[in-house]
Amino acid sequence: MSPKTPALGSLAVQAPSLTPQTVHVSPSTCHDLSLFKDLMKEYRKLDDSITMRLNRTTAQFRDRDRLGLGGKETIQDQACAYMWKELVENWKRRTEIIEYCVGVVDKSMEEKKLTLQQESTVPAVQRQIQGALYAEEVKRNMIHNELTVEQIVRNRSLDAFRSRCKYFEPPMTDAEARKWWDRAQSGH
Repeated sequence: MSPKTPALGSLAVQAPSLTPQTVHVSPSTCHDLSLFKDLMKEYRKLDDSITMRLNRTTAQFRDRDRLGLGGKETIQDQACAYMWKELVENWKRRTEIIEYCVGVVDKSMEEKKLTLQQESTVPAVQRQIQGALYAEEVKRNMIHNELTVEQIVRNRSLDAFRSRCKYFEPPMTDAEARKWWDRAQSGH
């Protein structure tokens, strides 16, 4: 089963952009570690600036409230709900990319192992394939490490979020938000 190629826009990056663009993540994106790391860096900007984003979001909801456009909930509750939704969307997109790339490099690694088993017994050819296999294994480990990095980034963001939104809990009617909330609460 081949992984589905995620098409993701720069709006998900949460960086102000006047010209949003769609980033098509392909196997070549996964195999180019610099590009992959840059993409992850862009997608982690929201998490890196969560305190500032919470401040701005709260100010925006306060301004809306002053104009009579506020909701039924408190300004803080509205801001927290909005930020939670942004965080979840961003986490979901990053997870999609990481899991896609994990699948791509795992498949590539398996193909190289199979090639090594099927190739002739010519030592030069075997060394060449083993060298490629080693490089692929290093890449695979780095991509798999992104899962751990992602967990650390999420936990840090969640701590910052909870420090400002102590009483927030996503509504029971929002299954997706609840799933991520429960997952975050359990440390996964």
